[in-house]
Amino acid sequence: MPRKEILNQIRKYVHPFRITKGKGFRLKDFDPGETCGLKLDKGEAAELLQRGITWLAEEQDMLYAQNRWSLLLVFQALDAAGKDGTIKHVMSGVNPQGCQVFSFKQPTSEELDHDFMWRCVRNLPERGRIGIFNRSYYEEVLVARVHPEILAKEDLPDELVTDQGIWEDRYRSIRHFEGHLQRNGTSVIKFFLHLSKEEQRKRFLARIDDPDKNWKLSLADIEERKYWPQYMKAYEACLAATSTRHAPWYVVPADDKENARLVVSAIILVTFRGLGVRYPGVTPERKRELRAIRRKLA
Repeated sequence: MPRKEILNQIRKYVHPFRITKGKGFRLKDFDPGETCGLKLDKGEAAELLQRGITWLAEEQDMLYAQNRWSLLLVFQALDAAGKDGTIKHVMSGVNPQGCQVFSFKQPTSEELDHDFMWRCVRNLPERGRIGIFNRSYYEEVLVARVHPEILAKEDLPDELVTDQGIWEDRYRSIRHFEGHLQRNGTSVIKFFLHLSKEEQRKRFLARIDDPDKNWKLSLADIEERKYWPQYMKAYEACLAATSTRHAPWYVVPADDKENARLVVSAIILVTFRGLGVRYPGVTPERKRELRAIRRKLA
């Protein structure tokens, strides 16, 4: 099947998960177990993903060669939703020279002494490269909203920390920042891997049963489950406030790992096609230079 036809099919596949404006957005309208009618076994899913990986490697090579655009992929999710595995599998075919992955965990004292986006801004991708944020500045309107004690550590002036005002201010800062990136050649794609509470429970139990994965689980992870309603409310408010045409959110159903990886791969490919990346054209001057090089090598 020609790639144009494949792209048309992919667009239909990913469109239901794309959020470009917040009006009327409700997280409960998105089923974490949705598969868009695809019923694939692991072998079929793996084959489709491998095709996507190969295609993505080609697109990344053109991005790197053209050196005009960069791509920022932002991944947000609750524990065990599969961020690490999705990044590992979907990006497995790209050239490491053109891809940078950053994980943002608890802020250091130096980071707390700066504005909430500082540590992420320092790690934005250069032109021609793909940057991946495994968690991001969005932690400051998600985790910090669920746990006010985190916000208190930032030592902001009291008049700036109001119950609702600070979140609206931060949403506005994020929208302006992502618009600035787009206007300067960095395309932003944001993924929320939407996991159900029951599927998280199953994955936590699986980590207990597998000795090689025991290190991935702690009592703190279990304690966080108590805040599930607060997290869902924070995510809903965040996605509604920061979804824009130039920096959309994608609510990716994450209960099925293989399907989630396919959705993420498809979204990245569609975005690449929208950027129109291609290898640089060869000018007459460049052709003359190449002929001269050939003569010297003869």
